[in-house]
Amino acid sequence: MAVLNMAQAINQALDQALAADPRVIVLGEDVGRTGGVFRVTDGLQQRHGENRVVDTPVSESGIVGAALGLAVGGMRPVAEMQFMGFSYPAFDQVISHVARFRHRSRHRFTAPLVIRIPYGGGIGAAEHHSESTEAIYVHTPGLKVVVPGTPRDAKGLLLAAIDDPDPVVFLEPIRRYRSLKGEVPEDRYTVRIGEAWIAREGRDVTLVAWGAMLRETNQAADLLAAEGVEAEVLDLRSLVPMDVPALIRSVQKTGRAVVVHEAPRTGGLAGELIALIQERALYSLQAPVARVTGWDTVFPLKRSEHLYLPTVDRIAAAARTIVET
Repeated sequence: MAVLNMAQAINQALDQALAADPRVIVLGEDVGRTGGVFRVTDGLQQRHGENRVVDTPVSESGIVGAALGLAVGGMRPVAEMQFMGFSYPAFDQVISHVARFRHRSRHRFTAPLVIRIPYGGGIGAAEHHSESTEAIYVHTPGLKVVVPGTPRDAKGLLLAAIDDPDPVVFLEPIRRYRSLKGEVPEDRYTVRIGEAWIAREGRDVTLVAWGAMLRETNQAADLLAAEGVEAEVLDLRSLVPMDVPALIRSVQKTGRAVVVHEAPRTGGLAGELIALIQERALYSLQAPVARVTGWDTVFPLKRSEHLYLPTVDRIAAAARTIVET
């Protein structure tokens, strides 16, 4: 089994999808000749041709609109947005057309397309390059939203998303493209959309995370373990559909929970998760559910990133507080 970083795992998934299905097409700004801004699509155009890996104009709305037309016409397009902050010009296409097509056509048509969006901070990028606004897409009915936290899940979830009959927003944590490696099966496989993963077993507190924050959350669990606190780490992986039963089972087991995300606090997905826990596991709770998030401000530039992003110490401190409650 090969050891790959997340960028390599995604590249392998796209390569295998292109080779296996002539309906698959990759399109986006610079995805072909230069291999994408993060070189995630490197070599794909050389192997599969300019008609399968297509460099587009700088027009996110046009990219998603074209992908929708291709999908309705029988293709399986994979559109890249480059950065989360660059996806907003395409949001009219997403919310008004892509997400509604099955409903609008009374289920006669579907929109089997994937919108790949690198997201999040931690790489010292400029404005609009470090945002984490997954809640916008989660709040849009008709979309599936997945966020891998490991290379293995990145490949399996992307292949599952390409196979899916409905539109999938596939969020890729930028700072994990090359900072995280893991074993990835070389053969084609899928990870089922809608299933969470217990990344670490524990009995004292549940730490809920996804995407880039999975690493810090696991490290916080290590820190707590040294203090005698057994934290269970739940990687949601899929935000829509969400594995609510797995979330509730874990919280019922531990009696305590901390939700971690780098998006701003207000209106962030942590609020929805806390509501679900209180609706379905209230009598299992031994302390209020805590959340560790980004701040309600524009994502800062490089020198202040460390003040914005949730840290291992912040996560561990939140867990420590509710365990001691």
